Amino acid sequence: MQLADVSPAFLAYVAAYGLATLACVVALSRARAVADPDTRRGLVALVVASGGWAALELAFLVLPSTELKYGAYVLSLVVGLATVGAWLYFCSAYTGRSFHRNGTYRRLAVAVYLAIVTVKLTNPIHGWYFETAFVATPFPHLTIVHETLHWVVSGLSYALVAVGFFMLYELFLEADYDTRPLAALVGVTGLPVLFDVVGFASDRLLDINYEPLGVAVFAVGVLYVFETEFLAVQLTDGVDDPVVYLDDSDRIREFNGRARRLFPALSTAVGDPLDATLPDVAAALDSADGILELTDDGETAYFLVSDTSFTLGQVDIGRVVVFTDVTRVERQRRELERQNEQLEGFAAAIRHELLNTLQIVSARVDIAGDALEDGEVSTARNSLSTASETAERMSDIVDDLATLARYGQTVDDRTTFDLGGVVRAAWDRTDTDGMTLTMDGGAEVTADPERVQDVFANGFSFAAHNGASTVTVRVTDDGFTITDDGDPVGEQDPDSFFAYGTAVPDAEAGMTLPNLRMLAETHGWTVTLETDYDDGVRIVVSNVGTLDGRAESEGRVGDPSG
Repeated sequence: MQLADVSPAFLAYVAAYGLATLACVVALSRARAVADPDTRRGLVALVVASGGWAALELAFLVLPSTELKYGAYVLSLVVGLATVGAWLYFCSAYTGRSFHRNGTYRRLAVAVYLAIVTVKLTNPIHGWYFETAFVATPFPHLTIVHETLHWVVSGLSYALVAVGFFMLYELFLEADYDTRPLAALVGVTGLPVLFDVVGFASDRLLDINYEPLGVAVFAVGVLYVFETEFLAVQLTDGVDDPVVYLDDSDRIREFNGRARRLFPALSTAVGDPLDATLPDVAAALDSADGILELTDDGETAYFLVSDTSFTLGQVDIGRVVVFTDVTRVERQRRELERQNEQLEGFAAAIRHELLNTLQIVSARVDIAGDALEDGEVSTARNSLSTASETAERMSDIVDDLATLARYGQTVDDRTTFDLGGVVRAAWDRTDTDGMTLTMDGGAEVTADPERVQDVFANGFSFAAHNGASTVTVRVTDDGFTITDDGDPVGEQDPDSFFAYGTAVPDAEAGMTLPNLRMLAETHGWTVTLETDYDDGVRIVVSNVGTLDGRAESEGRVGDPSG
């Protein structure tokens, strides 16, 4: 028979089952490389059984004699039934269930399989399963006339296959990212059932088993086309953290919903390099601690960024980047770090003040002794008075440090209050030495009012020691500033003003700004000096959070003429 005489329909069927067989052979190497052992066993069994089923259906079509066709079809029924068990094993393992490990289920499945196989193999004797007939359309072929037992077994098989579909779709629905490609692929796997129905009910298609075609499409799809999504679903089953998947070139392939909510830029970044879309994440992956600081829902949050390769066999096909929320632990770590720095600062301040005080007291006592020997009683009295005042100042400093140590813990209990009232209370309790205060703007802030009052009191004390005549408190978008018209910072290092024990600009003012910063940091605020300000000193307190602004107002307190 010449090729030109062969029916196109026959060629189409031969090509379809030939390609299905080849696809299963190609997919087998990838299936054997799947990392999870149970999923690998189930998928390998499914691919092998389906490939064998497709090859036997192909043989049924092309073998020359009726006897050979009959034998190929009986064997296809045996192998095809095995795909049901392989499918259920795979679906159970892939979705994290344990049905495939249950000894009772496995023994029952083997018993049912052997019973059905026995009926199929003995069909030539009893004919309860199918009969055959030779027909000429759409091309000469042996057709199958199914009997009642076939439909009973088919109904049971379809019901069991549907259970596998349910397990897969349930997992896809629970997955926190786009699983539509996988869902569509699973749908294509089940589509041949419609072909079976059409083939049985009409002459549009051959009455033959089409299921191997669907399984072949599924195997190639999950192992070659959507392999990242296929592996991602199983890898992240039960993972509540944000996850981003990268290919082997560190380009963004997939991400779950939590990652998209955390990084909105991901929505349009598929195929883009990670370091271009999320440079902070790339930097965190390369850093020693792997900690990423983000603003999440208006609050600062910390995530541990970790990655691991995911592979098919020995081949790396990408990386999984996981973001674990470590905000509570990181805040505790940073709080301990801040407290350690604070304690070191206290120790430095106490050492500095003690040495300074002892030197002054020792010098004044020596002067008083020499003055008494020379009969200068007045000089001796003045020197002893200075020594006494210095010792009292040291006592006050120690008391202040004890108070600061008590206030040094991070603020937990906060209340909302009028900032202007706290500013004026701090002004009233401070020795302002005739300075004038201007309040520019008003706001409400949520904090510890006692500590905030101490923040301003230290700022005002610094201004008094800095030779200021006016102080202005101005509300900003994310905090406030304290500005005086005293001596400017000049060439001095701004950080030295906030270091305990450095005595900047003088010994008496040396602890005011360190105390101010420490009290502000217990709220999570940031304190700096505006180095570009040349008309005095401007203290900038930021990261205060949302200030509930009020109408602009200006008030003056402490006018010397008053």
